[in-house]
Amino acid sequence: MKLIKKHFYLLLSNFLLVLSSSNGYAVNPTKYVTSKSSSENFALATKGQIASLLISNNDFPGVIKVVGHLQNDINTVTGIMPKLFKDQINSEENVVIIGTLGKSSIIDQLAKEGKINASLLEGKWEKFTTQIVENPIKGVKRALVIAGSDKRGTIYGIYDLSNQIGVSPWAFWADVPAKKQSELHILPGIHSLGEPKVKYRGIFINDEAPALTGWVRQNYGKFNAKFYEKVFELILRMKGNYLWPAMWSEKFYADDSQNGILADEYGIVMGTSHHEPLAKAHGEWNKSVNGEWDFNKNPEGLKKFWTDGVKRIGNKETLLTIGMRGDGDEPMTEGTAIELLENIVKTQREIISTITQKPAEKTPQMWALYKEVQEYYDKGMQVPDDVTLLLCDDNWGNLRKLPALDAKPRKGGYGIYYHFDYVGGPRSYKWINTNQIERTWEQMHLAYEHGANQIWIVNVGDIKPLEFPIEFFLDYAWNPEYWNESNLSDYYNQWAATNFGGQNTEDIATLLKMYSKYNASRKPEQLDPSTYSLIHYNEADNVVTNYNKLVQKAQEINAQLKPEYKDAFYQLLLYPILASANLNELYFTTAKNNLYANQGRAATNEYAEKVKELFNKDAELSTYYNKTMANGKWNHMMSQTHIGYSSWQDPRTNIIPKTKTIEVPVKAELGVAIEGSTNWWPNTTEKAVLPSFNSSENSTSYIDIFNRGTTPFDFKIKSKSNWIKLSKSKGIIDTQERITVQIDWEKAPQGSHTEIVTISGAGKKIVVAIKTNNTEITNEKGFTENNGFIAIKAVHFSNKSEPDSFKWKVVDNLGKTDGAVISLPIKKGRVELNENSPKLSYDVHFKNAGTVKVHLYFSPTINYSTREGMYYGLSFDNEKPVKINYASDPIIFDYNGKVTKNWDKDVTENIKVITTEFKIDKPGNHTLNYYRVDEGLVLQKIIIETEKSELKTTKLGPPESSNIKN
Repeated sequence: MKLIKKHFYLLLSNFLLVLSSSNGYAVNPTKYVTSKSSSENFALATKGQIASLLISNNDFPGVIKVVGHLQNDINTVTGIMPKLFKDQINSEENVVIIGTLGKSSIIDQLAKEGKINASLLEGKWEKFTTQIVENPIKGVKRALVIAGSDKRGTIYGIYDLSNQIGVSPWAFWADVPAKKQSELHILPGIHSLGEPKVKYRGIFINDEAPALTGWVRQNYGKFNAKFYEKVFELILRMKGNYLWPAMWSEKFYADDSQNGILADEYGIVMGTSHHEPLAKAHGEWNKSVNGEWDFNKNPEGLKKFWTDGVKRIGNKETLLTIGMRGDGDEPMTEGTAIELLENIVKTQREIISTITQKPAEKTPQMWALYKEVQEYYDKGMQVPDDVTLLLCDDNWGNLRKLPALDAKPRKGGYGIYYHFDYVGGPRSYKWINTNQIERTWEQMHLAYEHGANQIWIVNVGDIKPLEFPIEFFLDYAWNPEYWNESNLSDYYNQWAATNFGGQNTEDIATLLKMYSKYNASRKPEQLDPSTYSLIHYNEADNVVTNYNKLVQKAQEINAQLKPEYKDAFYQLLLYPILASANLNELYFTTAKNNLYANQGRAATNEYAEKVKELFNKDAELSTYYNKTMANGKWNHMMSQTHIGYSSWQDPRTNIIPKTKTIEVPVKAELGVAIEGSTNWWPNTTEKAVLPSFNSSENSTSYIDIFNRGTTPFDFKIKSKSNWIKLSKSKGIIDTQERITVQIDWEKAPQGSHTEIVTISGAGKKIVVAIKTNNTEITNEKGFTENNGFIAIKAVHFSNKSEPDSFKWKVVDNLGKTDGAVISLPIKKGRVELNENSPKLSYDVHFKNAGTVKVHLYFSPTINYSTREGMYYGLSFDNEKPVKINYASDPIIFDYNGKVTKNWDKDVTENIKVITTEFKIDKPGNHTLNYYRVDEGLVLQKIIIETEKSELKTTKLGPPESSNIKN
């Protein structure tokens, strides 16, 4: 029986090793800590007793320091501080043994005796194993052994256990409390995350003033080792390993000599940003002392500067930046750039070789192809094969370049520099989280499939308030093969559960998903009163309503949460939701004020006052974050201006939008406004006609009845037709009232008709025309044309064709609608276009024949390929597909840092629209076919306009057309 049992647990251990090694979480989703006691489990905490910790004194100092963090974490969760022993321990029932293979004498002895399997760790990069070992050393009955292949492997194993017992990586940075537990038991098996798929995974602290800089100066005086220790710990708790430090005016190595020493102790691989070569911060360059930042004019000054940088880092683990940009992160001059850069890099590598006393290729290096530097590379600039080429996005989360799918391998490989924060055109965005993890996943999935897996680093601004996307980025970097389009929604749930103790998990996950979606649709800095339409499709009203629904739900959850979670909830969810909703309502109210002033509405001045209230509320929300939340711990973090942008530069202070006030007469005066028009009646001679009603849509419209004076008046609104439904037939107008209009289609006459409603009040009558089209549905199929157009969400395809192992995948929530559609696998690359190519089909019904315009709405992907163009196909019915170049207007970054105008529009709108014309010979049922040619296109929406289109231009477009399924 014992033999059978022993074999069973050996098999179980191997199974769990495979299971946990194949998962993709940097923060481990495979739970191996339980509250249930069992003879097979290891008791970390039980019945008021805590297992002691044992380490080898000759292990890495960073490992020993992090074991101290584990002590504190266990104490936080259980209320009991475990004892820590070094090298030897007296008789103990249960002990946690922690150490690095090849460094810890205790771990090495366990491996020598076969009590742990050294082959699982030897030669591995950043791997750990956590397992129960019986009778590991003399006097110890049972141990939980955390063993690492190297310094970071051991540290990751320690922090993994911390996370398993309920300590969030954001315990300090977002005040996430740990759920109290008295029973902690480790399940049998070998628990491991394996090796990371991306070698260097990190963050770039950038654009750090005024928020982070103000906070650091208040709490630490400067960006010193005490501050960076918090950063190092955060990165390691999320299984990252790489950092570009703050650099606007900060100088990592010069500000505090302990910065670099502490980074190396923790195992953080230090780098510098894309324009700071050889470990020297740009702020260290003093023109009056060092001369011109120009290699042609001042080669010796630059050589000395760079030599000092390489000398200073010594043997610390560093990934050196090479190359050069102009002074202050500006482009170099075009004429000599390529030849000059090649000479600069040759010189820099000679410096590296001279100082390190070994060939340059033995020191890890990267060269960032940022902005115009990519153009140099595309024009033939030579890069040493051992140097990692750091490919970049466009600063807005759209990758600019990837290696070809069949590219020859490079020794240095490829990496990605990505952005969650940016200062520059068309607008800076650095206030709040505006990143959809679905888009991050889609773009970084492309990168991984194209072989960019040496470095992933993301610009995170001030760290806060980008907690959620930062953790996703590092989690995904650990194993991009785990997270995919079908399980991304699980990430929201798991993150919510981890950080809020399992309270309201699904609702919190939904809030995370939706507020980041809304903010990504158009970044707050790009909002103004004219952004969303007041008169078409209820667009502006719907935007504000959607945000306010989040506000209501967030406030409900906040009221239900345990008190200790409220600070975390405010900074991670409640503040971004409240502030984003308030900002959108501020601009919406300003737009209404301006419209009402032009119409002379009595409510005009009321809306001007409301704008002031909303503007002040923004300041109050930020002040609460800075001064009250967490007892003022995060003062300055919400000091970034975000209202009143007029260029890429942030305003020095928030600027209240301009409003209008009017003199309102005492005498009552009737005014009427309708959906679809900024005019008002009786001011204009134009006929008042509501947007057409169609029986297949069952839509609603509105009429605004308003007062142009201060004296209230009675009103009546009526129609002779009983099938016109009005929300109100009479009442008193103080300032204004909106009347909704609907059609009772069961009573409405067949065919096309025009009827009127009459509004009377204050001695005047206004007539509004209502056009209806009531057609019996017979053979109609698919999305139906109304008002001359058809609108379709791309995820609502009627059929799909998936030959040759191709798959059409819906990425839930990606983009502005319910989701988007992509074609996988990426590695299939370009396919020849023909009738048998992979396709999506959309059934549509036209009421009009003639020329139609098919508008496809894509995520603003850039042609990242070395191939000419990016193609897809379109056809109607059984016609031969037309090959269309998505990238017919290529995005070009010139040598002055400017880009083509189409890019400005694409990233501002966060959408790219391609229009193609077709001829439809006859009305009726048809099928639109969308074909894959190239990988990487992300389709969100389709609008088809006929020659009789009444489509209105708005930011979000019309709602989806009705879909008749026969």
